[in-house]
Amino acid sequence: MERSPRPKKVATVEELRERFDSSSAVLLTEYRGLKVSELEALRRRMRESGGEYKIFKNTFVRFVANDKGLTDLIPLLEGPTGIAFVKNDAAGVAKAIREFSREHPLLVIKGGVLGENLLDAKEVTALAELPSRDVLLSKFAGALAAPMQQFAGLLKAVPQSFAYALSALIAKGGNGGATSAVQAESPNPEVVAETPVEEPNSGEASSPEAEEPQAEG
Repeated sequence: MERSPRPKKVATVEELRERFDSSSAVLLTEYRGLKVSELEALRRRMRESGGEYKIFKNTFVRFVANDKGLTDLIPLLEGPTGIAFVKNDAAGVAKAIREFSREHPLLVIKGGVLGENLLDAKEVTALAELPSRDVLLSKFAGALAAPMQQFAGLLKAVPQSFAYALSALIAKGGNGGATSAVQAESPNPEVVAETPVEEPNSGEASSPEAEEPQAEG
């Protein structure tokens, strides 16, 4: 008669399944020789990077990996294995593991899974070279904002350019042009009366003062 598994083992296997299902990446390390205080420091580093570092018996991890079809992961499950479960930023967590392993050479990167793709130790290290999720989002946001900033600058430049052109036109017209504009809009009859009105003469050319200023090419 077969014995039913103990509730604690069942709970551990279920926890592992849930962690594999909810993780975008699973990164494996060997922690042989690390002190308890160093493991705690590694766990803190993982949490700061968006991951969670857990230690399970290899037999449980093998069972879940086989059950989920991740059989290529099984050969990595030898020796004391610590697992970093990643929610979002796989590159950031891989970077944290690589930096910690440089500070503590006893931590050895073994490999892992990104999505459904198996990673060896070199590929995890290469993953650590990629920009973090926050950096990528910042760059993406900057790329989206740049055209909007340019468009906003263009809208702002239109009235400014019009004002500059109007000022230049008035300057080219001289005082006479500016005065005429004021007189045309002025309701004061005395100001209007001061403006000389010439009788039309078909035989004579108009006075240069009466001609519109010509725009320079």
